[in-house]
Amino acid sequence: MSSKSTGLMADLALGTAVLGVGVDVVYISAFSAQLEQPGTRFAAVFTPQERRHASRAGVTTGRPTQHLAARWAAKEAFLKAWSESRFGKTDVIAPGQVDFQDIEVRCDALGRPSLRLHGPIAAALVGCTTRVSLSHDLDADTAIAIVVLQEDVK
Repeated sequence: MSSKSTGLMADLALGTAVLGVGVDVVYISAFSAQLEQPGTRFAAVFTPQERRHASRAGVTTGRPTQHLAARWAAKEAFLKAWSESRFGKTDVIAPGQVDFQDIEVRCDALGRPSLRLHGPIAAALVGCTTRVSLSHDLDADTAIAIVVLQEDVK
């Protein structure tokens, strides 16, 4: 993943291509209920860093699961963007073999999110940059993520 870029609009002005866009919406209360189920598939999809962030942010909001819901939405949105970029091509990783911890949402000191990719996903996307935007609204009971996958600025 490149750190040369200065922002999506600046990169597009330089002629980089958007390879894929993904959007996902998660209903926070339904997601919360799934997290509480014994043996839930969600037990292993978040990295320790993602769980710590949700726990710390949850102290302020009183709802740590809204932060995990946004991270789950980001992982799903990333897969949609990546899938769009692979249209008509052979899968790099079989859909059932994706390790969701290889798609990690990290925040900088100001709380701005980014995706950090690991393992075979990162290896498959050398020369690409991801952009992510997260939001959650308790009144609407939703968390949403938008991911843009683009070529690195050369």
